Amino acid sequence: MVKNIVFDIGNVLAGFVWKEFFRSFGFSDEVFEKLADATVRSSFWNEMDRGKLSDEELLSGFIQNDPSIETELRQVFEDITGMIRRYDYAIPWLKELKERGYGVYYISNFAHKAHVECEKALDFLPVMDGGILSYQAKLIKPDPEIYRLLCDRYGLKAKECVFIDDTEKNVLAAQKEGMEGIIFHTLEQAKEELDEMLSV
Repeated sequence: MVKNIVFDIGNVLAGFVWKEFFRSFGFSDEVFEKLADATVRSSFWNEMDRGKLSDEELLSGFIQNDPSIETELRQVFEDITGMIRRYDYAIPWLKELKERGYGVYYISNFAHKAHVECEKALDFLPVMDGGILSYQAKLIKPDPEIYRLLCDRYGLKAKECVFIDDTEKNVLAAQKEGMEGIIFHTLEQAKEELDEMLSV
């Protein structure tokens, strides 16, 4: 029997709109692609979410990926407020689930800088019953330990949880730990799948 819904944040409860954010600086297509390759598309991006390096160490790592765009990288990462977009549906959805008696939690790969500078887009967090941001736990999905940590911290049973994430490997990892899983494609699809699970 499902008692708790566990959410990813990026592109589920709030938008991770890095492309639009990078484009907002008016860079050429060439510079945009270089920025993407040096940051979001690089394996080093995971270190931002892992939370073991300082903001300056992270920026230095991105610059090492492509020194030719150091100026642009410094400009982009001075303030990343626009990289996360608020979703109007997040709070109503969470409140609806809570009113139906379900616990609502989160497990998200999330950087300290994004948590601080994008706080306004994360206004749903106080509505939730708890959760784990990867930088705080020094763990990132799909590491099985991050799912176990949530259960241990809040006294949850994996078999009583549904995990919703837009990345398949993260959902598969949660399922291996005993949770039900939903791959988020659209709000309508995720709600429909969730309601089917909750009606059993």
